[in-house]
Amino acid sequence: MTTQPRTMFDKLWDAHFVARRLDGRDMIYIDRHVLHELHAPHAFEQLQKQQRGVRRADLTFSMQDHTVATKPGRTQSTNPDGEQFQVAMREGSLRHGIRLFDLGDPEQGISHVVAPELGLVLPGATHAVPDSHACTVGGLGALGIGCGTSELEHILITQTLAMKRPRSMRITLEGQLHPYVSAKDLSLRILALFGPSFGRGYAIEFAGEAVRALSIEARLTLCNLAIEMGSRSGFVAPDEKTFAYLKGRPYAPQGAEWEAALAQWRLLRSDEGAAFDKELRVDCADLAPQITWGTDLSQTISVTDKVPDLAGDPETRTKSERALAYMGLEAGQAMLGLKIDRVFIGSCTNARISDLRTAAQIIKGKRVAPGVTAMAVPGSTSVKRAAEAEGLDGIFRDAGFFWGESGCSMCAGGNGDRGSPQERIVSTTNRNFEGRQGKGVRSHLSGVEVAAASAIAGVIADPRAID
Repeated sequence: MTTQPRTMFDKLWDAHFVARRLDGRDMIYIDRHVLHELHAPHAFEQLQKQQRGVRRADLTFSMQDHTVATKPGRTQSTNPDGEQFQVAMREGSLRHGIRLFDLGDPEQGISHVVAPELGLVLPGATHAVPDSHACTVGGLGALGIGCGTSELEHILITQTLAMKRPRSMRITLEGQLHPYVSAKDLSLRILALFGPSFGRGYAIEFAGEAVRALSIEARLTLCNLAIEMGSRSGFVAPDEKTFAYLKGRPYAPQGAEWEAALAQWRLLRSDEGAAFDKELRVDCADLAPQITWGTDLSQTISVTDKVPDLAGDPETRTKSERALAYMGLEAGQAMLGLKIDRVFIGSCTNARISDLRTAAQIIKGKRVAPGVTAMAVPGSTSVKRAAEAEGLDGIFRDAGFFWGESGCSMCAGGNGDRGSPQERIVSTTNRNFEGRQGKGVRSHLSGVEVAAASAIAGVIADPRAID
C-alpha cells in the first residue's frame, strides 16, 4: 500500500484534529498555551461569570510581560497603567491553579521567549497564545497559533480551538548569508518581495539552505514575522540543532521519554514529493542588511538603498505617499546617514542572548552618539541573567545604553516605554505602523546589527562599515 506524501503541516494538523464543526471549522487540540496579562484577565472574568473552570491548568501558563515596567527595581506600581492588569492576572491564575511567571520570578519574561527556553513548547506541538506573535515558536517545529480573547476562553474551557484549516505554503530560502545579515533580514526581504498579506489563509513552512544554517534562536526570529506576512503560523522542520537546543530544558521530556520523543520528532518533516498549495523561492546569496522606510514591513529596502519612488504605481501610490508623509521622507532619499533620535534593541523578535551578543560585539569600546537614546531590554529574566554573567550588560552600559528588566517594553509601548512625536527610531521590533511606538513616532525596523551600528553613528548606518 502506497502512502500519499504529506507536508509537515498536514502531519501537525492531522495529529491534533478532534472533530469538524457544522460551520466547517476544525476543532484542534492545544498541547500547551501561555497567557499574558493584557487579554487573560478578561477571559478569567468570563469564566467566573459562567462559573467554569480551566480544563487543563497543568498545560496552561501565565506570563506578566506586556505592561511590566523595565526600570531597575520595578514593582507592579512602577507602571501605574499596567497595575490593574497585573493584579487581575495574578488573582485569576491563583484562582485556577495556573503557574504564573510573575514579577520577581527568575524565569519571567516575554511569553514567546520564555516558552522555548524552558521547553514549554516542543516539536510537533500546538501552542496557543492570545498574542499574534505566537507563530514565533514555529522555530522549534511547533504550530504556534495566536488567538483572540473569545478563542482563549474556549481553549481554557475545552483545551481545543476552532479554526478553518489553512492551506500549505513553503518558502525556500536559498544561499548562504553574509556577515551582518541575519534572520530578521530574511523576514524583511520576504515581506518586501511579496507584501504584507501574501500568506493569508496559509500555514508557512520555511525551508532551504539559508534556513538550515540558522541557529534555533534565529529561526524563532524568522517565524516571529510570519504573522506580518498574513499567516497565523510559520514553522521550520526540527533537526539535530532543535533537539540539542531542547535537551535538558525544564519542561522538555527526560530520560526514556526523551528518547521516545526524539523518535517521533525525527519524522516531523515534509515528505519527498509532498504537494504544497503554494511554493515560493528567494535567493538570499546577495542579501544585504535590511531596513523599513515606511509604515508596514513590506516597505523595506537594503540599508544602502534609497527610498523608492512608487508614485507611478496606482495600486501603491496613496499608501506610499501617506507613509512618506508620516515618516518625514521623500522618494529618492538615502537611508544611510538619516539622523535618528532613539534605538531600541528588544522584543520577542530580537531580545535573546544571541541578539544581545551580536549587538555587544558591534558597540564594544564605543559610545552611543550624542543626542541618541539607546535601550537594550532582554527578552526574559533568564536572558538578562545570562547576559550579565557574560558581562554584556557592562558593554551596553559603558556604551551609554539603558539596560532594562525583561518585558515587551517599546514594542507596543504598553508599559510606558514610548518615543516622542516625530522621533525617529531604529527598532528591532516587529511592527512599524503609525503610532506603534508612540504618537507620531517614526519607526524603522531592522535587525540588531543595523540598530547597534546606528546607535553608535547617530544616523542610520550599515554595520558592515562600522570600525
